[in-house]
Amino acid sequence: MAQDNANQNAPQQDLNQMLQIRRDKLKELQNNGKDPFVVTKFDVTYHSDKVKAEYEALESELLAGRTAPNLEGLEEQEARQVSKNDYNERRAIMDAQPINVRIAGRMMFKRVMGKASFCNIQDLKGRIQVYVSKDSVGEDSYADFKKSDIGDIFGVEGFAFRTMTGEVSIHAHSITLLTKSLQILPEKFHGLTDTDARYRQRYIDLIMNPESKDVFVKRSQIIKEIRKFLDGRDFMEVETPMLVSNAGGAAARPFETHYNALDEDVKLRISLELYLKRLIVGGLERVYEIGRVFRNEGVDTRHNPEFTLMELYQAYTDYEGMMELTESMFKYLAEKVCGTSIIKYGDIEIDFGKPFERLTMNDAIKKYAGIDFDAVATDDEAKALAKEHHIEYEERHTKGDIINLFFEEYCEKNLIQPTFIMDHPLAISPLTKKKPSDPSKVERFELFINTWEMCNAYSELNDPIDQRERFAAQDAAFEAGDEEANHTDEDFLNALEIGMPPTGGIGYGIDRLVMLLTDSPAIRDVLLFPTMRSNN
Repeated sequence: MAQDNANQNAPQQDLNQMLQIRRDKLKELQNNGKDPFVVTKFDVTYHSDKVKAEYEALESELLAGRTAPNLEGLEEQEARQVSKNDYNERRAIMDAQPINVRIAGRMMFKRVMGKASFCNIQDLKGRIQVYVSKDSVGEDSYADFKKSDIGDIFGVEGFAFRTMTGEVSIHAHSITLLTKSLQILPEKFHGLTDTDARYRQRYIDLIMNPESKDVFVKRSQIIKEIRKFLDGRDFMEVETPMLVSNAGGAAARPFETHYNALDEDVKLRISLELYLKRLIVGGLERVYEIGRVFRNEGVDTRHNPEFTLMELYQAYTDYEGMMELTESMFKYLAEKVCGTSIIKYGDIEIDFGKPFERLTMNDAIKKYAGIDFDAVATDDEAKALAKEHHIEYEERHTKGDIINLFFEEYCEKNLIQPTFIMDHPLAISPLTKKKPSDPSKVERFELFINTWEMCNAYSELNDPIDQRERFAAQDAAFEAGDEEANHTDEDFLNALEIGMPPTGGIGYGIDRLVMLLTDSPAIRDVLLFPTMRSNN
């Protein structure tokens, strides 16, 4: 048993020893007046990708028309000499017009070979090989470099060249240790593969998994292109409060906290809607906000309690206008970010180039469940159908709630290609204008892609009397046990009484959009720091 315990403890002892060695190396550097942590800056002039691109462009120009030597019929040793001579001639031509560079990044590989060594430096744009020789960087600097560890961060000054094996590299004139890494990176061949560890230690995930970094680079590009698209339509970006007294605008449970300075209980916002509509009242005709919202709900592959929402509101249009804007924006984003209007998510091809399908919610249920709710007259009839089809509901639910439950059960799983689901029941849409042709329904749509709800849009309710009645119904639903119901917002009602023009509004889940455009299986893969249970 004692031997077994000793064997189990050995890896931890080895790790502790390796960590101590790194600290000892740092101490030695500090004692020799070479503390890397006192370095305040390094002027970077190139990233790895630019070095390679610029060198290859210059090479094409300077060596145009030059062909590789004919080695046919030569003995092996003679062929090697001819190839070496050709390389030296090419190198001389290129070295006559050197591309001098200064790069910085993390050392991910090192191979020491006596008086010369190679290492790989990783920066934002990728990796590049660096040739480090004692003759070029000096004896002391080279000795320090040989003692360096994988994970250390260096600044390199030198010139670009191509090695005999064909790899564009940097010949270092000087190499400066900028940061000493005191931890050990995961083993290079397996990277950081444990999913939980990747989410908790995203900084290591970004270092070890280039595909993870690419997702977040693309996320930034998606948001930038959204802003560019909306700027082109004269929308104004704004910011609204996160701490609110009334968390309205969506069906969700809020997080609650206390504002000490005012001695008031407040909530984290669950939506951006009610403040943005106040701005429409104030005369800002096209506004949008991209920001965090907070919903006290569960965590799964498509839900995180803290997520990024974009809402926009446009005066003098309706939900038809929001459909046109959405269809145009999704096609624009696919082409700008993915380079094509047809994208792949897993094994599915999704076509943003075709007109999006449009179905009313009732027609979708008729199509996929074979039930015509337009022929259902009462709440009791709807509940009887729910029982018959084993749909769970609560006694407080109305026909409108039952319709939504049927839609979720039978329809969502079939909506793969972009589909607008329109004309929801009034009971589940407290902030939406009624359809003039059928007051039991509202002018609302949700866009579904790959079975996911991607956005939710309305012809916004601007009748303050109707809105007060709907808020009252929501208050009653809350009292009956619906913790996600809205509450009456008197200031918002006052704004509507001032007068809000006819308005179209829409909310987009940015994280799901990023999942779709980056082929990511879970929302945690597109959140830099997803919500995790504490390890404490």
